[in-house]
Amino acid sequence: MDNKIRLSSDLNQNIELLNQYLPIKKSFDVIGRELIIGQNTKAYLVFIDGFAKDDIMLWILEVLQSLSVGDLTNNAIEILMNKKIGYIEVERSYDIEQIRSMILAGAVGLIVDGQDEGIIIDAREYPVRSPEEPELEKVSRGSRDGLVETIIFNTALIRRRLRDPNLIFEITTVGKRSKTDVVIAYLDDLADKKLLNEIQNKIDKIDVGALVMAEKTLEELLIKKHWYNPLPQVKFTERPDVVAAHLMEGHIAIIVDTSPSIMLLPVTMFHFTQHAEDYYQNILVGSFYRWIRFLGMLSALLLPPLWLLLVQNKELLPEFLRFLGPNDEYTLPLFVQLLLLEFGMDLLRLSSIHTPNALNTSLGIIGGLILSDLAIKVGLFVPETVLYIALAAVGTFATPSLEFALAIRIFRLLLLIMTGVLGVWGFAGSLLVIILITFTSRSFKNGKRYTWPLFPFRWKPLAHILFRMPIPKIGEDKKDN
Repeated sequence: MDNKIRLSSDLNQNIELLNQYLPIKKSFDVIGRELIIGQNTKAYLVFIDGFAKDDIMLWILEVLQSLSVGDLTNNAIEILMNKKIGYIEVERSYDIEQIRSMILAGAVGLIVDGQDEGIIIDAREYPVRSPEEPELEKVSRGSRDGLVETIIFNTALIRRRLRDPNLIFEITTVGKRSKTDVVIAYLDDLADKKLLNEIQNKIDKIDVGALVMAEKTLEELLIKKHWYNPLPQVKFTERPDVVAAHLMEGHIAIIVDTSPSIMLLPVTMFHFTQHAEDYYQNILVGSFYRWIRFLGMLSALLLPPLWLLLVQNKELLPEFLRFLGPNDEYTLPLFVQLLLLEFGMDLLRLSSIHTPNALNTSLGIIGGLILSDLAIKVGLFVPETVLYIALAAVGTFATPSLEFALAIRIFRLLLLIMTGVLGVWGFAGSLLVIILITFTSRSFKNGKRYTWPLFPFRWKPLAHILFRMPIPKIGEDKKDN
């Protein structure tokens, strides 16, 4: 049974219906304009001011108002669509709900007296910034374009790199109030169909008013995980070349309108350790960068708590490491010093986010140099605690994924607190908890393990992670991934 509310052939009734479904007389930007076309036929045009392209609308109005009486017969809608409105994206509809949704999305609705169908003209133009290189994913060599907040431009940037008929963009809307456009992108011959169906079903079942924080809200609605697990289970990127590369590997991309970040899934922990810079350099340099990044991430996790453990238990140190630890007297316990420095680093990072770009350099100098130097001089900190927290911070910044870097930061804090309170047993216990959380995490429901290909062990895929392989070699080994 069709429960759709249909247009009638009476224009006045249709105008009253549109006024019930749209705030035409209440909201200044929702505009309804009455027209005379074909010399004596009434019509009604509805659109959102700011979305409609002025030049296209001017041309359409000129065509409509220059029609003759003979142009508008019983098949007026068909004649207008096929002969008079020579615009690419037009469709006909009798469903008032569909017309309302398209108008609110930026399209133009045209209702003609005597016709029980309307015409939807997709002459919208969203405000958009230029596709600049994303701040978080800069490369020294490579493309400088980045994703933007307009979904159609993002799909075009991806399509430009993958001119493959198997590249599919499925669009739907999420949110009872926001009606946010969400696109699922995949290569039809490479994507896991079971996973694809699962994602489609989950998105269809989402019952929410609006995607307030765009892709982040959608991620939390799609993936239910324990609050104590900070590990990201999807990867976000603002680079179209990264999206194209992941699609070629069989991944699925979810694009949300109003956001420049695209969600990639399924992923494992090792997807957060790779960066586009590796592939824009030669093989040896790319592998070297990758190993430097691995060491930086390990130092971000282990360096301060491990140093604290060894300094508090000097009997564990071999002779050649006995120099570790402060030689002079200090006021605050080392554990307290490290916690205060961790707090100071986070405070400095948050301050830099809320500081205008023109003042960011000054903030970094004040926070990183002057404050730490003064704190050492007044005896609040010893130089070694500042050094190891600074090295850990550098390792955190070297992590390509911001979400994975923050997860490492949470784990480091856990290690630090447990080591300071319980010593060796605290360090070992918290490290075991981190390992258990990592090994029990999954990239997506029924997906690969988070630790794949380390566990379960697969040498060829793991070799591609540890070393930057030649592009032909990746193609040869792709079937093993």
